[in-house]
Amino acid sequence: MCGISGIYGIESRDKFPEACAALDRMTKAIAHRGPDATGVWTKEEEVMLGHRRLSIIDTREVSNQPFIDEDTGDVIVFNGEVYNYRELREQLKGDFDFKTDCDTEVVLAALQVWGRAALNEFNGMFAFAYWNHAERELFIARDRMGIKPVYYTSVNGSVLFSSEVRSLLASDWVKRRHDPIALVDYLRYQTVHAPRTMVQGVKLLEPGHWMRLNGEEMEIQCWWDAASSASPSSAPRAEQLKLIRSTLRDAVSLRMRSDVPLGAFLSGGIDSSAIVGLMKESTDQQISTFSVTFNEGEFDESRYSRMIAKRFNTDHHEIRLTPDAFLSEVPAALEAMDHPSGDGPNTYVVSQATKHAGITVALSGLGGDELFAGYPVFQRSQALWDQRWLGSWPRGLRRLAGEAFAAYKRDGSAYKKADILAGDYFDVAHTYPLSRQVFLERDVRRLAPQHANTPNAVFQWLQLSLINSGTGERLPRLSQVSLAEMWTYMGHTLLRDTDQMSMAHALEVRVPFLDHRLVSLALSIGDEDKWPHSPKQLLTDALPDLLPPEIIHRPKMGFTLPWEQWMRTSLKPLCVKGLGFLANVDTLSNAQVNRVWDAFVAGDPRWTFSRVWSLVVLGFWMEHNGIS
Repeated sequence: MCGISGIYGIESRDKFPEACAALDRMTKAIAHRGPDATGVWTKEEEVMLGHRRLSIIDTREVSNQPFIDEDTGDVIVFNGEVYNYRELREQLKGDFDFKTDCDTEVVLAALQVWGRAALNEFNGMFAFAYWNHAERELFIARDRMGIKPVYYTSVNGSVLFSSEVRSLLASDWVKRRHDPIALVDYLRYQTVHAPRTMVQGVKLLEPGHWMRLNGEEMEIQCWWDAASSASPSSAPRAEQLKLIRSTLRDAVSLRMRSDVPLGAFLSGGIDSSAIVGLMKESTDQQISTFSVTFNEGEFDESRYSRMIAKRFNTDHHEIRLTPDAFLSEVPAALEAMDHPSGDGPNTYVVSQATKHAGITVALSGLGGDELFAGYPVFQRSQALWDQRWLGSWPRGLRRLAGEAFAAYKRDGSAYKKADILAGDYFDVAHTYPLSRQVFLERDVRRLAPQHANTPNAVFQWLQLSLINSGTGERLPRLSQVSLAEMWTYMGHTLLRDTDQMSMAHALEVRVPFLDHRLVSLALSIGDEDKWPHSPKQLLTDALPDLLPPEIIHRPKMGFTLPWEQWMRTSLKPLCVKGLGFLANVDTLSNAQVNRVWDAFVAGDPRWTFSRVWSLVVLGFWMEHNGIS
């Protein structure tokens, strides 16, 4: 796991020293991602590449980057891991003289021998830039699921790219202006969906996409998408269960390849317990597991994580946190945030504790809920489809019924139901965009009146994927929800938070559930097999010997930190400061921001802490990064 940066195409030789200084600032800005080594390579005014290394595979100096093939002049900077590098190395050893044991050299060799087709052979998480000396071409690519990011922008004929937005800002070539359309997207979903970012002109290369730069040409193409990779399956359920187990087991085994200390996050839930159980099957060595627990008995999950730790004889570490200890880390977590997000502090604290325990690589159960229908949104989506007969009611009557219900309940969930009831469609493409929405359209119109008509990015993507002859249209309904979850909440919130907050502590997090083979398999399975009785039953039935009944049937938990109390007391100065900065943002209505805050302080149940916190984070991030 590392950080990459680079500049392609410098205006003139006179600009070369300025570009070198810019790249130096960009690379230093991502030093936290790779504390073990740093390097810069330049090819006159054509291209320059920077790298910060976190040594995981072949930690020797010979594997430092930028990685240069002296025979061809080709160069690569690589962030992430290609887990099947050993198998690929065997295939390539007749065509390439390997000098290291690292996966970076295997990626370079594969690109030289197979060209762009090499991407289809990689099993991993990655973002890289490959300079093909003979073709005078820079090739940038991102992994299938978008686990590792790469941001880019065009400035005066040059293309700058990096693992983080802050790195591009550090170049001093990028204007620190917010994108109003992106800001509206953030209001709706407390994140910004690719290719946009919060910074005007800065883009995020989408998952499963590559970019080619040659001369003045820029070409961007999709090389993999989840919907196209899956075909509805008619295989017997017993066969599906066997295939799920073998695929997940292999995914876990591959992700245990490391030359530095490795462990696993263990909450005691189904997903993390499954990962730890399969890790135990893959090694004779004792596994290190980590749980963040709290003293409050009502919310404490430690008995479940201890149960799994004992079952698989792990070296278990309990990191006990008090609310006050967590609270003390909030400012640091916000400062570590590369792109605004409402969920980041939790990941920051867990990653910090794991790194302090001596672990450099940790396996996570992220992705299990999205693939195996673990979230309530799956059940709600199915229920809405089953109730589509409501569409036969006159629209005016449905709207009145919804408004009456919302007026009675007066919470965000009720208003969402009212909006769905007033609509004409009950399919996933039309109902899902509301499921993750933070501020509803009536709120957006008040908060950003001049840009409130900006199209909903989630609905636009779902239209392309599920309605307009999109490849996802042929998939089962629950798989369509999985697609939506993976592209929206998981891809642009969970994965982004995991990357920026774990790398703030130079910790690599690996996610076996997002192995592309398992993703394609899970999406292909029909609804009747995926959810016959309870959420994630397809997964639990595939691992009956690993998951005890107490884990499968445990009550839904999750410690609820006292955010509302904090925001009205200890965190109030930070909240007022963050919201105060938004008064200078011309896209937003300062009067409405103040009304939201005043209503929250007064205890209005409609303005939950999470909705207000997303505004606080936005203001803090914009001020901290000088975004006007």
